[in-house]
Amino acid sequence: MTLAELLEHLSQQKISISVRGDKLVVRGLEADISNSNLIRLLREQKEAIIEWIRKEGLTGIGIGSKSNIERGIPAGCEAITPEMLPLVELSQAEIDGIVACVAGGAANIQDIYPLAPLQEGVLFHHLMGGEGDAYLLSSLMAFDGRARLDGFVVALLAVIHRHDLLRTAVMWEGLAQPVQVVWRRAPVTIQEIELDPEAGDAAEQLRARFDARHTRLDVRQAPLLRVLVAHDKARDRWLLLLLHHHLVMDHTTLEVLRTEVQAHVLGRAAELPAPIPFRHFVAQARLGANAADHEAFFRGMLGDVEEPTTPFGLVDVRGDGTDIEEARHALDLSLSRRLRERARALGVSAASLFHLAWGVVVARTSGRRDAVFGTVLFGRMQSGAGVGRAIGMFINTLPLRVEVSEKGVEASARRVHALLAELLQHEHASLALAQRCSAVPAPAPLFSSLLNYRYSAGNSAESVVAWEGIELLSAEERTNYPVVLSVDDLGEGFALTAQTLARIGAQRLC
Repeated sequence: MTLAELLEHLSQQKISISVRGDKLVVRGLEADISNSNLIRLLREQKEAIIEWIRKEGLTGIGIGSKSNIERGIPAGCEAITPEMLPLVELSQAEIDGIVACVAGGAANIQDIYPLAPLQEGVLFHHLMGGEGDAYLLSSLMAFDGRARLDGFVVALLAVIHRHDLLRTAVMWEGLAQPVQVVWRRAPVTIQEIELDPEAGDAAEQLRARFDARHTRLDVRQAPLLRVLVAHDKARDRWLLLLLHHHLVMDHTTLEVLRTEVQAHVLGRAAELPAPIPFRHFVAQARLGANAADHEAFFRGMLGDVEEPTTPFGLVDVRGDGTDIEEARHALDLSLSRRLRERARALGVSAASLFHLAWGVVVARTSGRRDAVFGTVLFGRMQSGAGVGRAIGMFINTLPLRVEVSEKGVEASARRVHALLAELLQHEHASLALAQRCSAVPAPAPLFSSLLNYRYSAGNSAESVVAWEGIELLSAEERTNYPVVLSVDDLGEGFALTAQTLARIGAQRLC
């Protein structure tokens, strides 16, 4: 349960809380406040609740009151004030500057709050980029007719209207800290492109014209996605290129987006659960953070690391995806089954085995006995009920140190498994904080490689019906790191996707 959900639960149960010194004082009916589950939740969230109450300048939260976390900008509001923004500290002048940049002004602003940890890193690389943007992602689809394409677009627009993060812009100019601004109405740019039938394959033409290496989105304007449509005359089909920014979408978000579009296409939109506001996650990450605990953990893991871990000597971690090649490789099903069997026998996860294997690769190609690399954390493990179906940028990238010693595979696998479990307790820490805990002198990077272990859903019979006549031609994801391996856990099998400089060789990494 998130902090916001807990506070709302207390309000519904007519339980009040206040702060006295460093203690929480809880008042309500004895039957309610003696509930063991509630007592456990209050103990777990005690520090975060006290910090939040003090931050808001309150003495407590009264019976039946609406928590400040849930307070927001009322619909039709013509003047936004600092008191309406409990998750961020902005002056009236800063708020007025934001309002002036939003089409429709204050009446079109639903919320303003800070960025999540990984969003801050993505924004940094966006601002450092030149002609292109490593975090502008794309999906190219083919449709067997214009009517089917139009139906898909209508479903997509309905999903965007449902979710706050899909109507979000990011602003930083003239502000002490970057913020994300949720628009109430965010029209999607749908552009029809004329392709030359004599200039080669239509799909390749469309991809090349809007390649992320020379295309950027203005992230100050919501939504952070764009739809390009073109007729492929040679194959008598329609193409749709969806450009979307990593600031508002992670891999799981794309899966949720696909599921919701599917529900609309099948006429089952009414069965979709109520959307979960992304602000709940931001509140959890911000108000539940314990910087001292994060620092102690990362100093223990990284304090004696004095040099960057750079496979193949690749140091530049500010790339824009130029000269990066990609290779995919599906693991043999018998190998996949053996990996799962060994993981169960060792009492570890398959993810732990892949982290250990990647640690060995990184150590060998870096000339080190141990390896530090970035691992992408799911970010949804401690974010409350229903968050698995939420739209949002939940993931975070944090360092993991794998020691390649002579202790043997079994002991090493168990050590990595335990370390990953510890790391999950700090999944909302910032990468900048983690890097400062090492002895690597700035501005050198702590690591230059990344492992992204992710769970990918298979196709159901219902999905096959919904996507009849639609073919996914390509989906491109990039990062600023020069060496990246993604592992797709398909339930039974595994698939690898490697990205690195062409001179290194992506297939070689697989």
